[in-house]
Amino acid sequence: MKKIIYALILPLVVVSGLVFANREINNETSKKPGPKPLTAAEREAEMKKWKATPEGTKFTIWAVSPEGKKVLATAAKIRENINEYTNMEAVVTALSLPPGSRLGFGVMARINGDDYIIKFEPEKSQLEQLHSLKVNDKIIVRSHNVSHAPKYSYPIISGEYVERDGKVIYKHVPREDGC
Repeated sequence: MKKIIYALILPLVVVSGLVFANREINNETSKKPGPKPLTAAEREAEMKKWKATPEGTKFTIWAVSPEGKKVLATAAKIRENINEYTNMEAVVTALSLPPGSRLGFGVMARINGDDYIIKFEPEKSQLEQLHSLKVNDKIIVRSHNVSHAPKYSYPIISGEYVERDGKVIYKHVPREDGC
């Protein structure tokens, strides 16, 4: 009987040893550095290539159109706040994004008289607080990023910090993998 138990335990020990050894090998390979950043000349060359694509052409046409100029000018108005990660006072104007948007969860807000899309990447625990927002709520927003796309008539702010009535209702949680 003892021989049978030893015979069953031995393969279990060997297999578990192989599993842990393989895990260490996988962890070591993931520590390789990523690709090095492009130089200014390489970035410029890549940008020229992209502008020659149909998407790049559409973007260029949009950027010089009246609608594109308006979106870019509106985004430029808050660029300093974005760069310095300072508070921006906003008023929630809509609890849903424009029809057809694929930005996930977000709200429309007015900052200094201009409308913006504020998109969030909330954890499930943060959704309840964000769903408590109502139209005409005054909030404080901070972000490191404002973007724009021809599909949207408003600049897109990536919400990283939101405060209402002196209470933090949303704070972006960085991803564990660092991306």
